[in-house]
Amino acid sequence: MKNYQLIVFLSVAITIYSLANTYIFFKGYNAFQFQRENKILYAIIFIVLAITFIAAKFLESRHSSIFTDALNIIGGFWMGFMLYAIMFLLLSDIIFIFLRVTGLLESGNILIFRRWSFLITSGLSILLIAGGFINAVIPVVKEYNITIDKPAEGINKLRVAAVSDIHLGSIIRKRSIKKLSDMLVEMHPDVIFLLGDIVDGELGPVLRGDLLKYFKGPETTDGLYAITGNHEFIGGASRTIPYIESKGIRVLKDEVVILPGGIQLIGRLDRDSKRFFNKERMPLEELMKGIDHSKPIILLDHQPFHLAETEKNGIDLQLSGHTHNGQMWPLNYLTRKIYELSYGYMKKGNSQIIVSSGFGLWGPRIRLGSRSEVMLINIEFKGGKKDTE
Repeated sequence: MKNYQLIVFLSVAITIYSLANTYIFFKGYNAFQFQRENKILYAIIFIVLAITFIAAKFLESRHSSIFTDALNIIGGFWMGFMLYAIMFLLLSDIIFIFLRVTGLLESGNILIFRRWSFLITSGLSILLIAGGFINAVIPVVKEYNITIDKPAEGINKLRVAAVSDIHLGSIIRKRSIKKLSDMLVEMHPDVIFLLGDIVDGELGPVLRGDLLKYFKGPETTDGLYAITGNHEFIGGASRTIPYIESKGIRVLKDEVVILPGGIQLIGRLDRDSKRFFNKERMPLEELMKGIDHSKPIILLDHQPFHLAETEKNGIDLQLSGHTHNGQMWPLNYLTRKIYELSYGYMKKGNSQIIVSSGFGLWGPRIRLGSRSEVMLINIEFKGGKKDTE
């Protein structure tokens, strides 16, 4: 990413983050008639919580440790609290204005209203965060059954396990990657696809525990393939990609491989490779030169943008991730506005597209309105001679 772009992005992000925290701070500050020493204590605790996530990222980039892991976890939960506290506090402001305009709230009761608004806001936010945490640590298998109207030589069906957005790092660690491995073993896939963002960003927390060594997927007949996501480049692709490949995972970087049955698998570099790594990815049309359109074509592309291009180039099946399906309600409504398909299945012309909500998370270990998942895609080919099962 160019320096000026980074400066603009960080300036906007920090401004929004600061304004949100300032709003919550004064809501709490004005809700209680603190003594002077308690006001100071409140301010210190609030400021520490507010800067925890930023401090975690800053320190982690220099030296990863259990301490920075803890800061990331605390800071992530605080970000979740911020989201829901702002929503409920804004709602309380609307109610406050209505009650004052209608005369239902007298001047003598304003402090009581503010106090209960803040207490109820905090309680509801904490309950949502607790529920979202429980939801986040219980991944599910999301199954799709699709048909590709092309023959695969000697194959009627293909059982695909696909995992996006693992985000190995300070939050998603050994226990999670072992759970993922167990789920994949139980699924008995013919082939496994990792759809990008295997690593969260900074490689330090991953290397500290060599986390990817705990990924013990099942033996498959057709192999294990991965593509890059934007986080592989955010963390430094020159270190991250070789680490992933050192674990025996084939990372496709604008490459085409032929699976058994003549199934053509295309793995694209993430579209952010240019922004973070100054490497332009190959146009899909150029990448597909030499492709046999009479045989099945599967595309792995981390970010589900430009789906019209997928249809135009005759892709039979595209698998993507990246969106997390918003991760926390109501952000899923925002991702639906950004992406033509932010989650689930869509058929566009003769192309079928599936977008996963991902296995891991970024920031808060919270999921509301979405689930952590591993996809099982049962593909049936028309014209095959025998079943692989």
